[in-house]
Amino acid sequence: MPSLDLTTDAVTLTEHLVNIESVSRNEAQIADAVEAALTAYPHLAVTRRGHTIVARTDLGRGERVVIAGHLDTVPVNRNLPARRDGDLLHGLGSCDMKGGVAVALRLAATLAEPDRDVTYVFYEAEEIEADFNGLKLLSESDPNLLKADFAILMEPSNAVVEAGCQGTLRVEVRTTGERAHSARSWMGENAIHKAADVLTRLNAYEARRPVIDGLTYHEGLNAVFVSGGVAGNVVPDEAVVTVNFRFAPDRTEAEATAYVREFFEGYDVTVVDSAPGALPGLDRPAAKAFVAAVGGIVNPKFGWTDVARFTTLGVPAVNFGPGDPTLAHKQDEHVPVEHIERCERQLRAWLTGLTGGAE
Repeated sequence: MPSLDLTTDAVTLTEHLVNIESVSRNEAQIADAVEAALTAYPHLAVTRRGHTIVARTDLGRGERVVIAGHLDTVPVNRNLPARRDGDLLHGLGSCDMKGGVAVALRLAATLAEPDRDVTYVFYEAEEIEADFNGLKLLSESDPNLLKADFAILMEPSNAVVEAGCQGTLRVEVRTTGERAHSARSWMGENAIHKAADVLTRLNAYEARRPVIDGLTYHEGLNAVFVSGGVAGNVVPDEAVVTVNFRFAPDRTEAEATAYVREFFEGYDVTVVDSAPGALPGLDRPAAKAFVAAVGGIVNPKFGWTDVARFTTLGVPAVNFGPGDPTLAHKQDEHVPVEHIERCERQLRAWLTGLTGGAE
């Protein structure tokens, strides 16, 4: 089993983590190494569920925060082992998100008395189907381990705060007609033609832009697939427009579903996929102190991340981690050394109540 020295610098630790191959569903080796390393520190209570490791301080502080990161990666693509190229560290998972995991591990090991109690979560299977997601499974088996006033997901965010995340809803809008030979089309009813009204409604859609905790979110309602047709000489009796709704985190999934059903009133609407958004919670004291400690820059998160899982538990959350998210899953995935160092420095300042974290 590889061993991890959590007292080494975060950049070197990132390199060591990258070199432990941990494609989703193959996290046993890295989870073993993380568990062994964290268990050596008496100020941490360590719990393991599957290949998810939780390490907690229990100092009786007035606040508790969660710092979480996933251990798995997408499949290898000729991008192991890690390599250092000047100010960049290349390798599978360097950006998404072993740089962030290294920062969290360093903090867990070296901060015996933070001014807030901290729950560190290193979880499995984020990159695949939600049924396997370690954070989801932990929220179902041990929700008490995730109780907190605030949470940080170490997703790559260019080392600035991306608050909360939007929810996502996918529906199928179905039109029906009657089949007929295309040479005698008047004998049938063309379902594809009837879908024109669905697209007209989408073209007329005006995006809602709510302001939440001072951040402007931008909703979106878009057709992402259109399907229909039977044969080259048949008038089709069914057509389906698949629509994706990216909704602001002040809407619940039920409210988002109700909105879409009302928008497509008169049509058969089937929900095929749904995930809640996450409120930023920037009005919370822990969040305010965190934003100040990391430079005061906050952007809304327009995509979906696991911060949404914290919202279901009533815990506001943000994304904050080293690396450019657009490089995630690329063969040439890499992370700037400066991002790793700055994230650790700023988080340490926040967790110790020291000034000088903002830059």
